[in-house]
Amino acid sequence: MITEPELDGAWESGRPAEIAQDTVVREARGPRRPWWWVPVAVVATSALWAGGLYAYGDRLNGPEIRHRVTENVCDQFKAPALAGALGGFANSDPRKGGRHPAMDWASCNHDSDRSAPGGFFVVAVVELHKKTDPAPEFELGSRYDRTIDGTGAEQWEAVPGLGEQALLSTPGEDEGLQLRVRDGGAVFLVEVMFFDQLEDGPDAQARPSVRPDRDVLAAAAVEDARALMAALRK
Repeated sequence: MITEPELDGAWESGRPAEIAQDTVVREARGPRRPWWWVPVAVVATSALWAGGLYAYGDRLNGPEIRHRVTENVCDQFKAPALAGALGGFANSDPRKGGRHPAMDWASCNHDSDRSAPGGFFVVAVVELHKKTDPAPEFELGSRYDRTIDGTGAEQWEAVPGLGEQALLSTPGEDEGLQLRVRDGGAVFLVEVMFFDQLEDGPDAQARPSVRPDRDVLAAAAVEDARALMAALRK
C-alpha cells in the first residue's frame, strides 16, 4: 500500500508506483508521531467557533425594551415646560401611529393660536424598535431629516444625563430645535418649529412669531422629554 505522509517528511507519491507498492516505513525514522493534537485542535476550534457564534448571536438579539407606545401619546406628552416657554398651546392632536413586528410608533402635535402673530408647532414622536438596536444609526437622524431639504446636514451636540444618548440640534436659520433621545430600543424626538404668519392685503408682510431664548427653549425640551420617557417607562 502507499504509506501515509510523515509529519516531517515528504509524500511518498514521488517514487515510482511499482516501488511504492507493498513497502514499509523504514525503521530508521522511528515510530510515527501521535495524532493527539488533532482532537485537541478540533475541540479548540469548536470552542472558538461557538464563542464567536454566541457573541454574534448577542448582536442579533433585539434591543432592551424599557418603554411602551400608547395609542394617544398626547396623554403622556403634555409638555408643560415648552408650553410655558412658548406661551401655551391652542391645540393638541395625536398624529397617526403604527404597530409592526419590527417597530411601534406614535406621535403628538401641539400648536399655537393661529390668530397670534406667527406661530409654532411642537411635535413629539416615539419609536419603539423591537428587532434591531437603533444605536448604530441614531446619529444619522430620521429619514425626514436626511431628505427633506436634500442636504442631511443637521448638526448635533450631546446632551448628557438623558437616556443612553441624547442629541440636540445646533441653531439653524429657523431658530427651532430638535432633541433626539435613545434609550434601549426606544427613540424619542421632540421638535419645535416656528413659522411666520402673512398679513392680509397686497402689501402683506410676514409677521414673525415670538421666539424665546434658545437656551430656555432647549432646557424646556429636555425637561419635557424626560417627563415623556418616565411616563412611557414599563
